[in-house]
Amino acid sequence: MSEQLDLHDVAASLTRRRFLGAAGVAAAAAIAPGLAACGGGDSGGSTSGGGGGGGGGGKVTLTWWDYFNETNEQAVKDRIAAYQKANPNVTIKRTAVPFAQLKQKLLQGATAGELPDIVVIDNPDHSSFAALGVLADVTEQVKQWGQADKYFEGPMKSTIYEGKNYGLPDNSNCLTLWANTGALKQAGVDMPTDWDSLRAACAKLTSGKQKGLAVSAVKSEEGTFQWLPFLWAAGADLDSLDSDGGRAALALWADLVKSGQMSKSIVNWDQAAVLQQFENQRAALMVNGPWQIGPLTSDAPKLKWKVAPLPKDKTSASVLGGENLAITKSSKNVDAAWKFLQWTQEPDRLRAYNITAGKIPSRKDVAQDPHWTSDPALKAFVAQLEVAKPRAYGPKYPEISAAVQDMLQSALTGDQPVDAAAKTAAGKVKPLLQA
Repeated sequence: MSEQLDLHDVAASLTRRRFLGAAGVAAAAAIAPGLAACGGGDSGGSTSGGGGGGGGGGKVTLTWWDYFNETNEQAVKDRIAAYQKANPNVTIKRTAVPFAQLKQKLLQGATAGELPDIVVIDNPDHSSFAALGVLADVTEQVKQWGQADKYFEGPMKSTIYEGKNYGLPDNSNCLTLWANTGALKQAGVDMPTDWDSLRAACAKLTSGKQKGLAVSAVKSEEGTFQWLPFLWAAGADLDSLDSDGGRAALALWADLVKSGQMSKSIVNWDQAAVLQQFENQRAALMVNGPWQIGPLTSDAPKLKWKVAPLPKDKTSASVLGGENLAITKSSKNVDAAWKFLQWTQEPDRLRAYNITAGKIPSRKDVAQDPHWTSDPALKAFVAQLEVAKPRAYGPKYPEISAAVQDMLQSALTGDQPVDAAAKTAAGKVKPLLQA
Protein backbone atom coordinates (compact mmCIF):
# COMPACT_ATOMS: atom_id res chain seq x y z
CA MET A 1 0.00 0.00 0.00
CA SER A 2 1.14 3.46 -0.77
CA GLU A 3 -0.09 6.92 -1.46
CA GLN A 4 -1.98 7.80 -4.61
CA LEU A 5 -1.09 10.17 -7.43
CA ASP A 6 -3.95 12.40 -8.60
CA LEU A 7 -4.43 10.72 -11.96
CA HIS A 8 -7.67 12.63 -12.42
CA ASP A 9 -5.68 15.76 -13.24
CA VAL A 10 -4.98 14.18 -16.61
CA ALA A 11 -7.90 11.77 -16.83
CA ALA A 12 -10.47 14.54 -16.50
CA SER A 13 -9.47 15.91 -19.88
CA LEU A 14 -8.43 12.79 -21.76
CA THR A 15 -10.72 10.03 -22.95
CA ARG A 16 -9.14 6.66 -23.56
CA ARG A 17 -9.14 7.18 -27.33
CA ARG A 18 -7.58 10.65 -27.17
CA PHE A 19 -5.08 9.57 -24.53
CA LEU A 20 -3.27 7.20 -26.88
CA GLY A 21 -3.93 9.04 -30.13
CA ALA A 22 -2.17 12.01 -31.68
CA ALA A 23 -4.80 14.36 -30.34
CA GLY A 24 -4.19 12.91 -26.89
CA VAL A 25 -0.49 13.73 -27.10
CA ALA A 26 -1.21 17.35 -27.82
CA ALA A 27 -3.93 17.52 -25.19
CA ALA A 28 -1.71 15.99 -22.50
CA ALA A 29 1.11 18.37 -23.31
CA ALA A 30 -1.23 21.32 -23.02
CA ILE A 31 -2.96 20.13 -19.85
CA ALA A 32 0.01 18.68 -17.95
CA PRO A 33 3.28 20.23 -19.18
CA GLY A 34 4.98 19.24 -15.94
CA LEU A 35 4.32 15.58 -16.65
CA ALA A 36 5.58 15.84 -20.22
CA ALA A 37 8.83 17.41 -19.03
CA CYS A 38 9.75 15.01 -16.22
CA GLY A 39 11.86 11.88 -16.25
CA GLY A 40 12.95 11.89 -19.90
CA GLY A 41 15.88 9.90 -21.20
CA ASP A 42 15.15 6.46 -19.68
CA SER A 43 14.86 3.34 -21.76
CA GLY A 44 11.17 3.94 -22.34
CA GLY A 45 9.37 1.52 -24.61
CA SER A 46 12.08 0.96 -27.21
CA THR A 47 12.43 -2.71 -28.10
CA SER A 48 14.43 -4.79 -30.52
CA GLY A 49 13.73 -8.07 -32.24
CA GLY A 50 10.16 -7.28 -33.34
CA GLY A 51 7.80 -10.23 -33.46
CA GLY A 52 7.73 -10.86 -29.75
CA GLY A 53 8.12 -14.63 -29.32
CA GLY A 54 10.06 -15.40 -26.12
CA GLY A 55 10.82 -18.99 -27.02
CA GLY A 56 11.99 -18.69 -30.65
CA GLY A 57 15.43 -18.04 -32.06
CA GLY A 58 14.98 -14.29 -32.63
CA LYS A 59 16.47 -11.84 -30.18
CA VAL A 60 13.94 -9.98 -28.04
CA THR A 61 14.52 -7.04 -25.70
CA LEU A 62 11.87 -6.35 -23.09
CA THR A 63 11.84 -3.16 -21.04
CA TRP A 64 10.64 -3.16 -17.43
CA TRP A 65 9.79 -0.37 -14.97
CA ASP A 66 9.32 -0.72 -11.23
CA TYR A 67 9.76 1.38 -8.07
CA PHE A 68 11.55 -1.14 -5.87
CA ASN A 69 14.64 -0.71 -3.74
CA GLU A 70 16.63 -2.66 -1.15
CA THR A 71 15.43 -6.25 -0.57
CA ASN A 72 12.68 -6.15 -3.17
CA GLU A 73 15.07 -4.74 -5.76
CA GLN A 74 17.43 -7.68 -5.30
CA ALA A 75 14.54 -10.11 -5.63
CA VAL A 76 13.58 -8.49 -8.96
CA LYS A 77 17.17 -8.62 -10.20
CA ASP A 78 17.38 -12.31 -9.29
CA ARG A 79 14.09 -12.98 -11.06
CA ILE A 80 15.21 -11.24 -14.26
CA ALA A 81 18.64 -12.91 -14.24
CA ALA A 82 17.08 -16.36 -13.87
CA TYR A 83 14.72 -15.76 -16.78
CA GLN A 84 17.49 -14.48 -19.04
CA LYS A 85 19.64 -17.52 -18.19
CA ALA A 86 16.79 -19.86 -19.12
CA ASN A 87 15.92 -17.80 -22.22
CA PRO A 88 19.21 -16.54 -23.72
CA ASN A 89 17.41 -14.94 -26.66
CA VAL A 90 15.59 -12.54 -24.28
CA THR A 91 17.14 -9.45 -22.70
CA ILE A 92 15.21 -7.60 -20.02
CA LYS A 93 16.26 -4.00 -19.41
CA ARG A 94 15.07 -2.87 -15.99
CA THR A 95 14.58 0.76 -14.99
CA ALA A 96 13.93 1.65 -11.36
CA VAL A 97 11.81 4.77 -10.96
CA PRO A 98 11.02 6.36 -7.56
CA PHE A 99 7.48 5.48 -6.52
CA ALA A 100 6.35 9.11 -6.45
CA GLN A 101 7.50 9.52 -10.06
CA LEU A 102 6.45 6.24 -11.66
CA LYS A 103 2.82 7.15 -12.26
CA GLN A 104 3.74 10.51 -13.73
CA LYS A 105 6.31 8.79 -15.92
CA LEU A 106 3.70 6.35 -17.19
CA LEU A 107 1.39 9.21 -18.12
CA GLN A 108 4.24 11.02 -19.82
CA GLY A 109 5.29 7.86 -21.65
CA ALA A 110 1.74 7.20 -22.84
CA THR A 111 1.46 10.64 -24.43
CA ALA A 112 4.91 10.35 -26.03
CA GLY A 113 4.60 6.72 -27.11
CA GLU A 114 7.55 5.72 -24.93
CA LEU A 115 6.35 3.09 -22.48
CA PRO A 116 8.06 -0.06 -21.21
CA ASP A 117 6.84 -3.49 -22.21
CA ILE A 118 6.20 -4.51 -18.60
CA VAL A 119 5.40 -2.35 -15.58
CA VAL A 120 4.90 -3.00 -11.88
CA ILE A 121 1.63 -1.38 -10.76
CA ASP A 122 0.60 -0.58 -7.19
CA ASN A 123 -2.71 -2.48 -7.22
CA PRO A 124 -5.03 0.44 -6.28
CA ASP A 125 -3.76 2.20 -9.42
CA HIS A 126 -4.40 -0.71 -11.76
CA SER A 127 -7.96 0.14 -12.77
CA SER A 128 -7.01 3.79 -13.24
CA PHE A 129 -4.32 3.01 -15.79
CA ALA A 130 -6.55 0.42 -17.47
CA ALA A 131 -9.27 3.07 -17.81
CA LEU A 132 -6.78 5.50 -19.33
CA GLY A 133 -5.78 2.95 -21.97
CA VAL A 134 -2.20 2.58 -20.78
CA LEU A 135 -2.35 -1.20 -20.22
CA ALA A 136 -2.80 -4.08 -22.65
CA ASP A 137 -5.95 -6.19 -22.46
CA VAL A 138 -4.73 -9.71 -21.68
CA THR A 139 -8.15 -11.27 -21.09
CA GLU A 140 -7.66 -13.96 -23.73
CA GLN A 141 -4.16 -14.81 -22.55
CA VAL A 142 -5.37 -15.22 -18.97
CA LYS A 143 -8.30 -17.36 -20.14
CA GLN A 144 -6.06 -19.66 -22.19
CA TRP A 145 -3.56 -19.85 -19.33
CA GLY A 146 -6.31 -21.20 -17.06
CA GLN A 147 -4.67 -20.23 -13.74
CA ALA A 148 -6.86 -17.32 -12.61
CA ASP A 149 -8.74 -19.47 -10.09
CA LYS A 150 -5.46 -20.18 -8.28
CA TYR A 151 -5.43 -16.61 -6.92
CA PHE A 152 -7.18 -15.00 -3.98
CA GLU A 153 -10.30 -13.23 -5.22
CA GLY A 154 -9.28 -9.71 -4.17
CA PRO A 155 -5.87 -9.65 -5.90
CA MET A 156 -7.28 -11.02 -9.15
CA LYS A 157 -10.15 -8.52 -9.06
CA SER A 158 -7.65 -5.69 -8.76
CA THR A 159 -6.38 -6.48 -12.27
CA ILE A 160 -9.85 -6.31 -13.83
CA TYR A 161 -11.53 -3.22 -15.27
CA GLU A 162 -14.98 -3.30 -16.88
CA GLY A 163 -14.86 -7.08 -17.09
CA LYS A 164 -11.49 -7.30 -18.84
CA ASN A 165 -8.16 -8.41 -17.43
CA TYR A 166 -5.17 -6.06 -17.62
CA GLY A 167 -2.44 -7.96 -15.78
CA LEU A 168 -1.62 -10.45 -13.04
CA PRO A 169 -1.33 -10.07 -9.26
CA ASP A 170 2.28 -10.58 -8.13
CA ASN A 171 2.19 -10.15 -4.36
CA SER A 172 -0.29 -8.93 -1.78
CA ASN A 173 -0.71 -7.44 1.65
CA CYS A 174 -3.64 -6.45 3.82
CA LEU A 175 -4.47 -5.14 7.28
CA THR A 176 -5.01 -7.06 10.51
CA LEU A 177 -5.45 -6.23 14.18
CA TRP A 178 -2.25 -6.40 16.25
CA ALA A 179 -2.25 -6.82 20.03
CA ASN A 180 0.29 -6.41 22.83
CA THR A 181 -0.34 -9.76 24.51
CA GLY A 182 1.04 -8.55 27.83
CA ALA A 183 -1.42 -5.67 27.85
CA LEU A 184 -4.29 -8.01 27.01
CA LYS A 185 -3.36 -10.30 29.89
CA GLN A 186 -2.98 -7.44 32.36
CA ALA A 187 -6.39 -6.01 31.39
CA GLY A 188 -8.02 -9.43 31.43
CA VAL A 189 -9.39 -9.21 27.90
CA ASP A 190 -9.33 -11.54 24.92
CA MET A 191 -8.42 -10.57 21.37
CA PRO A 192 -11.40 -8.61 19.98
CA THR A 193 -13.32 -10.43 17.27
CA ASP A 194 -16.19 -8.03 16.59
CA TRP A 195 -16.99 -4.37 17.13
CA ASP A 196 -18.64 -4.91 20.50
CA SER A 197 -15.63 -6.75 21.89
CA LEU A 198 -13.34 -4.16 20.30
CA ARG A 199 -15.13 -1.34 22.13
CA ALA A 200 -15.03 -3.29 25.40
CA ALA A 201 -11.34 -4.11 24.99
CA CYS A 202 -10.39 -0.52 24.16
CA ALA A 203 -12.14 0.69 27.31
CA LYS A 204 -10.25 -1.76 29.54
CA LEU A 205 -6.91 -1.31 27.76
CA THR A 206 -6.90 2.49 28.02
CA SER A 207 -4.87 3.34 31.09
CA GLY A 208 -2.40 6.12 31.84
CA LYS A 209 -0.37 6.86 28.72
CA GLN A 210 -1.66 3.75 26.98
CA LYS A 211 -4.60 4.06 24.57
CA GLY A 212 -6.72 1.12 23.57
CA LEU A 213 -6.22 1.34 19.82
CA ALA A 214 -4.06 3.15 17.26
CA VAL A 215 -5.02 3.63 13.61
CA SER A 216 -3.98 5.97 10.83
CA ALA A 217 -6.50 8.63 9.82
CA VAL A 218 -3.91 10.87 8.18
CA LYS A 219 -4.99 13.00 5.23
CA SER A 220 -3.47 10.70 2.61
CA GLU A 221 -4.26 7.37 1.02
CA GLU A 222 -3.04 5.67 4.20
CA GLY A 223 -6.03 7.07 6.09
CA THR A 224 -8.50 5.80 3.48
CA PHE A 225 -6.70 2.47 3.33
CA GLN A 226 -7.10 1.96 7.08
CA TRP A 227 -10.75 3.01 7.29
CA LEU A 228 -12.19 1.15 4.28
CA PRO A 229 -12.21 -2.28 5.98
CA PHE A 230 -14.45 -0.86 8.70
CA LEU A 231 -16.81 0.55 6.06
CA TRP A 232 -16.99 -2.79 4.28
CA ALA A 233 -17.37 -4.69 7.58
CA ALA A 234 -20.47 -2.59 8.29
CA GLY A 235 -22.02 -3.82 5.04
CA ALA A 236 -21.55 -0.48 3.25
CA ASP A 237 -19.31 0.74 0.44
CA LEU A 238 -18.18 4.00 -1.12
CA ASP A 239 -21.54 4.35 -2.85
CA SER A 240 -23.33 4.21 0.51
CA LEU A 241 -21.32 6.42 2.85
CA ASP A 242 -24.48 8.17 3.99
CA SER A 243 -26.17 4.97 5.16
CA ASP A 244 -26.56 3.17 8.46
CA GLY A 245 -23.43 1.18 7.75
CA GLY A 246 -21.37 4.13 6.54
CA ARG A 247 -22.31 6.25 9.52
CA ALA A 248 -21.66 3.35 11.91
CA ALA A 249 -18.13 2.82 10.58
CA LEU A 250 -17.33 6.51 10.95
CA ALA A 251 -18.96 6.68 14.38
CA LEU A 252 -16.88 3.74 15.63
CA TRP A 253 -13.66 5.70 15.15
CA ALA A 254 -15.18 9.03 16.23
CA ASP A 255 -16.56 7.53 19.46
CA LEU A 256 -13.21 5.92 20.35
CA VAL A 257 -11.48 9.29 19.88
CA LYS A 258 -14.13 11.16 21.84
CA SER A 259 -13.87 8.70 24.74
CA GLY A 260 -10.08 9.00 24.81
CA GLN A 261 -9.56 5.36 23.85
CA MET A 262 -7.89 6.45 20.61
CA SER A 263 -5.62 9.47 20.43
CA LYS A 264 -6.83 12.66 18.77
CA SER A 265 -3.49 12.62 16.97
CA ILE A 266 -4.53 9.76 14.68
CA VAL A 267 -5.48 12.42 12.12
CA ASN A 268 -1.74 13.14 11.81
CA TRP A 269 -0.37 9.59 12.03
CA ASP A 270 0.74 7.55 9.06
CA GLN A 271 1.14 3.80 9.49
CA ALA A 272 4.77 4.12 10.59
CA ALA A 273 3.65 6.45 13.39
CA VAL A 274 0.99 3.92 14.40
CA LEU A 275 3.74 1.32 14.72
CA GLN A 276 5.76 3.66 16.94
CA GLN A 277 2.79 4.07 19.27
CA PHE A 278 2.40 0.30 19.50
CA GLU A 279 6.07 -0.55 20.04
CA ASN A 280 6.40 2.21 22.67
CA GLN A 281 3.36 0.76 24.44
CA ARG A 282 1.31 3.89 23.92
CA ALA A 283 -1.36 1.74 22.23
CA ALA A 284 -2.30 -1.81 23.19
CA LEU A 285 -3.91 -2.56 19.82
CA MET A 286 -3.15 -1.29 16.33
CA VAL A 287 -4.30 -1.76 12.76
CA ASN A 288 -1.34 -2.37 10.45
CA GLY A 289 0.17 -4.50 7.69
CA PRO A 290 2.76 -7.28 7.33
CA TRP A 291 5.50 -4.84 6.29
CA GLN A 292 5.71 -3.89 9.99
CA ILE A 293 6.76 -7.35 11.18
CA GLY A 294 10.45 -6.75 10.47
CA PRO A 295 10.66 -3.25 11.98
CA LEU A 296 8.71 -4.29 15.08
CA THR A 297 10.88 -7.34 15.66
CA SER A 298 14.01 -5.21 15.26
CA ASP A 299 12.91 -2.14 17.22
CA ALA A 300 11.11 -3.87 20.10
CA PRO A 301 12.54 -7.40 20.36
CA LYS A 302 11.20 -7.94 23.90
CA LEU A 303 7.61 -6.94 23.08
CA LYS A 304 5.20 -9.87 22.92
CA TRP A 305 2.51 -9.49 20.30
CA LYS A 306 0.17 -11.32 17.97
CA VAL A 307 -2.07 -10.55 15.02
CA ALA A 308 -5.62 -11.61 14.24
CA PRO A 309 -8.35 -10.76 11.71
CA LEU A 310 -9.86 -7.28 11.91
CA PRO A 311 -12.95 -7.29 14.13
CA LYS A 312 -16.11 -7.86 12.13
CA ASP A 313 -19.46 -6.14 12.25
CA LYS A 314 -21.98 -7.47 9.73
CA THR A 315 -19.17 -9.23 7.88
CA SER A 316 -15.40 -9.76 7.94
CA ALA A 317 -13.29 -7.47 5.77
CA SER A 318 -9.80 -6.22 5.05
CA VAL A 319 -8.26 -4.04 2.37
CA LEU A 320 -5.85 -5.15 -0.34
CA GLY A 321 -2.40 -3.76 -1.00
CA GLY A 322 0.50 -5.08 -3.05
CA GLU A 323 1.78 -5.06 -6.60
CA ASN A 324 0.57 -6.35 -9.95
CA LEU A 325 2.39 -6.97 -13.23
CA ALA A 326 1.03 -5.47 -16.45
CA ILE A 327 1.96 -5.18 -20.10
CA THR A 328 1.54 -1.79 -21.71
CA LYS A 329 -0.79 -1.32 -24.65
CA SER A 330 1.96 0.10 -26.85
CA SER A 331 4.31 -2.87 -26.39
CA LYS A 332 5.56 -4.44 -29.63
CA ASN A 333 6.47 -7.60 -27.73
CA VAL A 334 3.22 -8.60 -26.03
CA ASP A 335 3.75 -12.34 -26.64
CA ALA A 336 7.25 -12.31 -25.17
CA ALA A 337 6.13 -10.15 -22.25
CA TRP A 338 3.22 -12.47 -21.51
CA LYS A 339 5.53 -15.51 -21.55
CA PHE A 340 7.70 -13.79 -18.96
CA LEU A 341 4.67 -12.96 -16.78
CA GLN A 342 3.53 -16.59 -16.95
CA TRP A 343 7.01 -17.75 -15.97
CA THR A 344 7.11 -15.48 -12.92
CA GLN A 345 3.85 -16.97 -11.67
CA GLU A 346 4.94 -20.61 -11.73
CA PRO A 347 4.54 -21.74 -8.09
CA ASP A 348 8.18 -22.59 -7.30
CA ARG A 349 9.47 -19.37 -8.84
CA LEU A 350 6.78 -17.24 -7.25
CA ARG A 351 7.51 -18.81 -3.88
CA ALA A 352 11.23 -18.02 -4.15
CA TYR A 353 10.57 -14.43 -5.25
CA ASN A 354 8.08 -13.67 -2.47
CA ILE A 355 10.32 -15.17 0.20
CA THR A 356 13.33 -13.13 -0.96
CA ALA A 357 11.25 -9.96 -1.26
CA GLY A 358 9.45 -10.50 2.05
CA LYS A 359 6.02 -10.51 0.40
CA ILE A 360 2.83 -12.55 0.70
CA PRO A 361 1.84 -14.47 -2.44
CA SER A 362 -1.34 -13.62 -4.31
CA ARG A 363 -1.66 -17.27 -5.37
CA LYS A 364 -3.55 -19.37 -2.83
CA ASP A 365 -1.57 -22.53 -3.53
CA VAL A 366 1.76 -20.77 -3.02
CA ALA A 367 0.52 -19.09 0.16
CA GLN A 368 -0.06 -22.55 1.65
CA ASP A 369 3.68 -23.18 1.66
CA PRO A 370 5.12 -23.79 5.18
CA HIS A 371 7.11 -20.54 4.91
CA TRP A 372 3.82 -18.71 5.48
CA THR A 373 1.68 -21.29 7.29
CA SER A 374 4.28 -22.12 9.96
CA ASP A 375 4.63 -18.50 11.06
CA PRO A 376 1.62 -17.41 13.17
CA ALA A 377 1.73 -13.79 12.02
CA LEU A 378 2.17 -14.57 8.32
CA LYS A 379 -0.50 -17.25 8.56
CA ALA A 380 -2.93 -14.68 9.96
CA PHE A 381 -2.25 -12.31 7.09
CA VAL A 382 -2.74 -15.09 4.53
CA ALA A 383 -6.09 -15.91 6.15
CA GLN A 384 -7.11 -12.24 6.06
CA LEU A 385 -6.38 -12.12 2.31
CA GLU A 386 -9.46 -14.31 1.84
CA VAL A 387 -11.64 -11.28 2.62
CA ALA A 388 -9.33 -8.48 1.43
CA LYS A 389 -10.99 -6.23 -1.16
CA PRO A 390 -9.21 -4.14 -3.79
CA ARG A 391 -9.66 -0.40 -4.18
CA ALA A 392 -10.78 -0.87 -7.77
CA TYR A 393 -12.98 2.19 -8.26
CA GLY A 394 -11.66 3.46 -11.59
CA PRO A 395 -9.79 6.62 -12.61
CA LYS A 396 -11.64 8.90 -10.19
CA TYR A 397 -10.44 6.98 -7.15
CA PRO A 398 -7.88 9.61 -6.05
CA GLU A 399 -10.69 12.20 -5.82
CA ILE A 400 -12.93 9.69 -4.05
CA SER A 401 -10.19 8.90 -1.56
CA ALA A 402 -9.63 12.61 -0.94
CA ALA A 403 -13.32 13.01 -0.04
CA VAL A 404 -13.05 10.12 2.43
CA GLN A 405 -9.96 11.70 3.96
CA ASP A 406 -11.80 15.01 4.39
CA MET A 407 -14.66 13.17 6.04
CA LEU A 408 -12.36 11.42 8.51
CA GLN A 409 -10.56 14.63 9.38
CA SER A 410 -13.82 16.49 9.87
CA ALA A 411 -15.54 13.86 12.03
CA LEU A 412 -12.53 12.88 14.12
CA THR A 413 -11.53 16.45 14.95
CA GLY A 414 -15.11 17.37 15.83
CA ASP A 415 -15.46 19.92 13.04
CA GLN A 416 -18.62 18.14 11.89
CA PRO A 417 -20.96 15.59 13.50
CA VAL A 418 -20.67 12.09 12.06
CA ASP A 419 -23.96 12.33 10.17
CA ALA A 420 -23.07 15.64 8.54
CA ALA A 421 -19.55 14.49 7.62
CA ALA A 422 -20.88 11.30 6.02
CA LYS A 423 -23.53 13.21 4.09
CA THR A 424 -21.00 15.74 2.79
CA ALA A 425 -18.62 12.97 1.66
CA ALA A 426 -21.42 11.01 0.00
CA GLY A 427 -22.39 14.07 -1.99
CA LYS A 428 -18.86 14.31 -3.34
CA VAL A 429 -18.28 10.60 -3.94
CA LYS A 430 -21.47 9.47 -5.72
CA PRO A 431 -20.94 11.62 -8.85
CA LEU A 432 -17.32 10.45 -9.04
CA LEU A 433 -18.35 6.80 -8.95
CA GLN A 434 -20.79 7.42 -11.78
CA ALA A 435 -18.32 9.36 -13.94
